[in-house]
Amino acid sequence: MPHLNAVTRGRILFGGDYNPEQWPEETWHEDVRLMKDAGVNSVTLGVFSWSTLEPEPGAREFGRLDTLMDLMHAHGIGVVLATPTASPPPWMGRLYPETLPRDADGRTEHWGGRQHFSHSSAVYRRFAAAITEDLAARYADHPALTLWHINNEYCTFDYGDEAAERFRRWLRDRYGTLDALNTAWGTAFWSQGYDTWESVIPPRRAHYLPNPAQVLDFRRFTSDMLLECYTAERDIVRRHTPHLPVTSNFMPLWIGQDAWRWAEEEDVVSVDLYPDPRDPLGAQHGALVQDLTRSQARGPWMLMEQAAGPVNWRGVNHPKPRGLNRLWTLQAVARGADAVCYFQWRQSRQGAEKFHSGMVSHAGEEGRTFQEVKRIGADLQRLTEVTGTPLVADVAILHDWHAWWAGAQEGRPSTLVDHPAVLHAWHRALWEAHLTTDFAHPEHDLSRYRLVVVPQLYLLTDAAIENLLGYVRAGGTLVSGFLTGVADEDDRVRAGGMDARLRELFGVRVLHEWWPLDAGASVACDGFRGTLWSEEIEAADDVTETVPYRGGELDGLPAVLRRGRAWYVSTLPEPDALRGLLARAAEEAGVRPVLADLPATVEAVRRGALLFVLNHGREPVTVPVPGRHHDLLTGATVTDEVRLDRYGVAVLRP
Repeated sequence: MPHLNAVTRGRILFGGDYNPEQWPEETWHEDVRLMKDAGVNSVTLGVFSWSTLEPEPGAREFGRLDTLMDLMHAHGIGVVLATPTASPPPWMGRLYPETLPRDADGRTEHWGGRQHFSHSSAVYRRFAAAITEDLAARYADHPALTLWHINNEYCTFDYGDEAAERFRRWLRDRYGTLDALNTAWGTAFWSQGYDTWESVIPPRRAHYLPNPAQVLDFRRFTSDMLLECYTAERDIVRRHTPHLPVTSNFMPLWIGQDAWRWAEEEDVVSVDLYPDPRDPLGAQHGALVQDLTRSQARGPWMLMEQAAGPVNWRGVNHPKPRGLNRLWTLQAVARGADAVCYFQWRQSRQGAEKFHSGMVSHAGEEGRTFQEVKRIGADLQRLTEVTGTPLVADVAILHDWHAWWAGAQEGRPSTLVDHPAVLHAWHRALWEAHLTTDFAHPEHDLSRYRLVVVPQLYLLTDAAIENLLGYVRAGGTLVSGFLTGVADEDDRVRAGGMDARLRELFGVRVLHEWWPLDAGASVACDGFRGTLWSEEIEAADDVTETVPYRGGELDGLPAVLRRGRAWYVSTLPEPDALRGLLARAAEEAGVRPVLADLPATVEAVRRGALLFVLNHGREPVTVPVPGRHHDLLTGATVTDEVRLDRYGVAVLRP
């Protein structure tokens, strides 16, 4: 299987989405000049070009793309060639309305935007395969072609009739019989038992709460249908170019894809990342996405899209302050990216994203945005030795889309409990403790990690539970958050409200009640305050340690339990407290930060032989770095300490 290193060839890929169909041909030559000036060595072509390539059914207009491919090759710029299937031409929806998706209320989503396709439509799939086949056949041997990019940000739900028929087929394959389906869905509740497959439909708008097991399976089905669309196109281009890798870009923590499963089908794992420059935790959000993507890739990965400046889809779209684009780009490299790209090359003058920044902004080549892009390009050329090198972490955070899907159901104890927010809180605690983390699926091999943390996994399979038990028995340290191990894979609540094996592991004799907290409320614990959630727990006699609640209904009952190397945290401690708890667990497990005594604003990551030191603060800092190092970015020799300006970065080789 080809890998990203087949494309990088000792370089960090640098560039972005290039949409020259929006510009006259004379602009293309100006673009190439500016690309060379900025050190761009890769562009993505064709992402939203279907109506240009196929202006009417069956027609093919490849002349402009031929010219562009030749132009890129003539100037030494590689092409990531996209299949254009994320945005079908208007003629498809007009002539074949069955290709258009419908929402849960039965409303049709029409052309005029993008992603207006039904993942289950046989007609859509036929046209998508045809244009992909012709693209692959035409450009398979073109010397500019380096990587295939399938579709773009798969994110289509469909509740229509064709999707309903595919859903029924998917369920037949999963369960075999209606009896098994009825058992899995618990249809004895509310008289929902199905006597024919034809009665089974997607979870469309209902009078009251929908069946949560049906919703869970529909999310699984949606991920699988989108994956079928991806693999169909992937297999076509692989047949023509088996030596070239294939990718499709994830949206980070999007609820509609089981990205663990998707990553197994990709040669290169890529992601789009857009932290808010006004968010004080923007860098931590970036680190979380980078850690998750690197873990899915099991090594180097591709940042397919980021913004050189402001985006256009927040309520207020702030630009990046001077230096922040460079800092966040180098943070991605530190955390495993061997390709850092943007949406898009040149800022559009028309269309829905004309206020979304580009590497060349409306200010042109004299603008600050492009001047900073040039500096980043020069920096990346100094870091070529980092490509292909690993990042080793001793801590793993467990995450599973199925647990998220099940836990996000309507009718749950608290709608304030948001899986991504809890995940962010636990990652933040480790990030602020200067501990580098991987992510892992709860059924993955965890043996290489000294510490495993479970922010929240409402749904756990038997295999996952046995995996956690085996990890602790083998000497690993496990720290788990609340609402973990509540349900099985069919969203059936386990006896006792938490799996009995986990209760024994953590020292929970009885979990009497869940006590969710109101918005803004907190509960006193011994030494800290808990937020969001609390639980009425009776501890077993052999627990090693407890931290009690203080006051209220839960006074004296354990907020935190520890039995040997297994911890259970029944609330969400305030940030400082959660950081302290996890730092203590890590230290006892033998996990240490890369550098000691780091200033609060500084992040230190070791990738291969290189030490990345990044200042996320707006004030200069001096960072202790014992020994002599060579800074690859400045060429200077650093002895025992390095000074970083606002948003400054040093990349140090011993």
